[in-house]
Amino acid sequence: MRLLPICLVFLISVLPSRGQETTAQNVFQKHQPAVEAAVEKALRYLATNQSEDGTYSDSYGRSVGIVSLVGMSFLSAGYTPGFGEYAENIDRCLEYVLESQRSNGLLDKGDSGHGLMYAHNIATLFLSEVSGMVDPEMQERIDPVLAKATKLLLEAQAVPKNENHEGGWRYKPDSRDSDLSCSGWALMALRSAKLNGAQVPDAAIEKAVAYVLRNHDREEGRFGYTDPWGHSETLTGCGLLCLALCGRHNEESLTRSGDYIYKVRQQIINNAHEYYANYYNAQGMFQLGGKHWAQYADWMYQEYLPKQQANGSWSNGRNGGTYGTSMMVLSFTVPYRQLPIYQRDETVDEVP
Repeated sequence: MRLLPICLVFLISVLPSRGQETTAQNVFQKHQPAVEAAVEKALRYLATNQSEDGTYSDSYGRSVGIVSLVGMSFLSAGYTPGFGEYAENIDRCLEYVLESQRSNGLLDKGDSGHGLMYAHNIATLFLSEVSGMVDPEMQERIDPVLAKATKLLLEAQAVPKNENHEGGWRYKPDSRDSDLSCSGWALMALRSAKLNGAQVPDAAIEKAVAYVLRNHDREEGRFGYTDPWGHSETLTGCGLLCLALCGRHNEESLTRSGDYIYKVRQQIINNAHEYYANYYNAQGMFQLGGKHWAQYADWMYQEYLPKQQANGSWSNGRNGGTYGTSMMVLSFTVPYRQLPIYQRDETVDEVP
């Protein structure tokens, strides 16, 4: 069962607000049929290739992070656990993640390589997003697991770090340094949990925002990996989204961030972190709204729709089809707004 028909939700999300030009609506009309067909084809690929335990046979396909990205892909297109098409696939993802928790709260099956916190952050986000969509019995199972997972995020952030790294996260729960890439997923998970009523202190969010801002060049609008400049072509969308989700819509520099993303958009093509970059760019530009989202969406759909393979997948040869396909579905479906984390303040598109 879907929460709302895709075409209806997509249309609502791109129709112009009072005073807004119709650019976004034109983008919708131009790409809607192809986008919907591509998303459905991609979901069939993910469903067909899933093992009984919810995992996949390609790169990191047994990581709770990858399985969680798959689960969120189905949710982002309007499908829900327990009912209708793809319900079994979502339920498999959910079971796998719930059964992965260690005694310290870490969500991990031992297949995440050196990126333990990457997988944990994404899995925590998945549990938080699916929370409230399940029956009471499943909700009772999710609640304690999600609480412990969120607690671990707060503990990992509180590990003593020097001033440059304070407030962020990195590869392990006890890491004493931070990077924007890992911190972006962690902050999204915390924001999602807080929206769900979790006891996430405001101070934790404020410290994370302060860390993001230390990696921000306000003049150019760019964000970097461990400083304001490194890998900005793939991480500026991450920084933009982090600030937008934390209520910093009115930061003057964020408009420059949107301009920067659009200016360097071609640089993410064939980058090792291409799908990740596009995902965050799409989310961040949608939060900005207006011309930024319309221009980026138009480019994204023109660039990536033709790259979908005949079997429904996306892969740039560096990662498996499961990862690439999930990230592209999550990028394409940002305006569907079926997941709470995708919501935005609609005043961002209003002209005084």
